[in-house]
Amino acid sequence: MRVRAKKSLGQHFLNDLNIAKRIAATIEEANLPAGSKQWGRIPVVEVGPGMGVLSQFLIQSGREVKAVELDSESVEFLRKVFPSLNVVEGDFLKLNLDTLFPGDFALIGNYPYNISSQIFFKVLDNMEKIPVVAGMLQKEVAQRICSAPGSKIYGILSVLLQAWYDCQYLFDVAPGVFSPPPKVTSGVIRLTRNQRKELGCDPALFKNIVKTSFGQRRKTLRNSLAAIIPLNSPLWQDPILSRRPETLSVDEFIMLAKAIKPGNLDSN
Repeated sequence: MRVRAKKSLGQHFLNDLNIAKRIAATIEEANLPAGSKQWGRIPVVEVGPGMGVLSQFLIQSGREVKAVELDSESVEFLRKVFPSLNVVEGDFLKLNLDTLFPGDFALIGNYPYNISSQIFFKVLDNMEKIPVVAGMLQKEVAQRICSAPGSKIYGILSVLLQAWYDCQYLFDVAPGVFSPPPKVTSGVIRLTRNQRKELGCDPALFKNIVKTSFGQRRKTLRNSLAAIIPLNSPLWQDPILSRRPETLSVDEFIMLAKAIKPGNLDSN
């Protein structure tokens, strides 16, 4: 089925059905950790379906699909053209995800550029429900999520997401396959839950350390974390504090959180 595209809420809608089919397939190709909850049966939530170019292929997968769409005109179109699609009218960022499905679900979408980072922070807040995340977003953000320590674009989202997910950058999507064409290239990624069950440290402190470190990324950790590390901590003698945040792995940030008492956590 070929569906029309329109510009709504600042989005650029995908016209290329081959690309849409490839994106839809990314969740089916996910390799989840052993013991994952009935991956073969879990449903899918699509964020921002627009005119349904991706939805049509998700429906064909045989999974139960719910599409969350804010634009009322798109909602009306989707319900008319795809009667089997369960369309939820609303803002994904404001939804209580327990109301979508009581158990696990995969998340996918051609994510609006202006809220893509917020979507992934919401994923972190609901990671126990979301074993797979896939979809398309601005290439720069997609690369940042999947970047390794030492990269100039490695940052807050990289560390927080990679603590819980294996992050893969899959392929580029050129501007010409959208209506209207964006000024930037897009990228498709897939995140699958890793084997980590807990951090072994205070999660709020871990998040605060990561955000504080990258908030002053040109400074060494000795300077950026001065307000968090207790004055009498032996951590002050550790060479790690002479490094900048983009050089640290996820495990090294966890180590820092373990070495700092939660009682010294600043509010953020």
